[in-house]
Order: sequence, then structure tokens, then C-alpha cells
Amino acid sequence: MTAGMLAACVNGTAENADGRGGEGRILVVGSSTIAPLMSEIAKAYEADHPGVRIEVQAGGSSRGVLDVRQGVAELGMVSRALAEDEADLDRVLVARDGVGLVVHRDNPVSQLSRKQVIGIYTGAIGNWRDVGGPDLPITVVSKAEGRSTLEIFVEHFGIAYRDIRADVVIGDNQQGIQTVAGAPGAIGYVSIGTAEYESGAGVPIRLMPLDGEMPSTAAVASGDYGMSRELNLVYRPPLDERIAGLLSYARSAEAARVARGQFFVPASD
Repeated sequence: MTAGMLAACVNGTAENADGRGGEGRILVVGSSTIAPLMSEIAKAYEADHPGVRIEVQAGGSSRGVLDVRQGVAELGMVSRALAEDEADLDRVLVARDGVGLVVHRDNPVSQLSRKQVIGIYTGAIGNWRDVGGPDLPITVVSKAEGRSTLEIFVEHFGIAYRDIRADVVIGDNQQGIQTVAGAPGAIGYVSIGTAEYESGAGVPIRLMPLDGEMPSTAAVASGDYGMSRELNLVYRPPLDERIAGLLSYARSAEAARVARGQFFVPASD
């Protein structure tokens, strides 16, 4: 749905005469990347709409699609483009993000190549000394099935999920960051926005350049970073009046400021 179509829906029959959306509870489920952003958007929306209660639950993009399809949730958070077999759903783009490799802050390796990353994740490379680092075993951290971050990662590097040799399998970004922060030999892949936010807050991680390309929000915004993705809110049409106002707010200037504060690139940019 385009911003114009959404605005027309919200400014037409989707809102009450006082400009407020319909009352009730809205359940939003899915991507752990989008969940913190959506939680802040929900708080601000609730403040202006006292009759609305928004519950945000993480669980992965696949869960977001499934729960919306089954009518369990009104909105799904999906941190990737919709697939061809998901044409029964509509989406509203709220922001963009990238997937980046993260290592412990004290890891001296300055960058990795595509070939080295494939070797690390398939078990061909098991020690940091093999990529110019210290004599330290590599702890491979990967995402669980159903996570869009995993889908973006394996597609970008051309690795089959069954070929990944992970020492630690995690669910969300926070688990990945905590694992890497607590293990000097670990490597993982997480949301760039989340990694920038956490490293800026003092968490001992850093984003690892890939073939000289630094993963950053700025690179995602300019379109110069390859492993980037959409952050979408998806729903099963037709769009009802309880949801239209929230979706419109998620595309607003206020929501864009929240997105920038969490190191994402707003759709409006």
C-alpha cells in the first residue's frame, strides 16, 4: 500500500469524527528487529488514542506472517520483502535496515572477505589466526530458522542453512549481541541499527567490515550496502478502521524520528 492510499483510508472512513482511530486492542507480532521500534511507536500512538491498547510481541518474521494469516494478530512485523507466496498479505514499509557481522570489540581483525565468512560459517575456518587474528577458536553464532536475518544472511553469502556449523543458535538480535559481547572469539550477524545502538551505549561489540565495505546506517540509507532489507508491517486485507490510524502514524514524521533514534533509516528518507 502506498502512503497516499493509506492516508486516503485514514482520512476517509477509517477514523472517527474526532480524528481518532477505533477503540480496542491491537496485537502486533513478529520480527525482533522491528519490535523495539514498534514498541516506541505504539506508546506514542496510545498516548493520543486512549481507547487503543497495542501489544507488541517478538518471535520472528515467519511468526508475524503466520499469526496474521491465522487471524491471531492484526499486524505482523516482517524484516524482509514479502515473498511471492505471501501475496495474500499487504505491507506498509516503515523503515530500512541492514544485516552486519559483529565481533567482540577487542578482536583485532580489521576486516573479513566474503570467502572467509563462508569458511567460518561452514566450518572450514575455525580459528582467528587463519584470518590474521590471534590464536583463538572462533565461536560461530547464527540465527534460528524462521528468522529473516538468517534468510538475508544465507541468501547474501550463498550458504545453505544445513551447511552452517553454528556453536550457538540464537533467536533475536539482543541474544546475538549479548553472546558476542561475552565471548572474545565470537562472531555473529545482527541488525546494523541494533548493533550501532548497542555499541554506542557501551556494549563491547563492533561491526566488522566485509571486503572493505563498512556496515552502517549511512551505507544503508545511500543504497551502497548490499545486505540491506525492508522493515514492514503486514496485514491481511481489507484494512479495518482499528489498524489504519496506527499504520498511518507508523509512516509519520514523528515515527521517523523514533526510527532514526534507533539507528534505522525511515521509509520517508
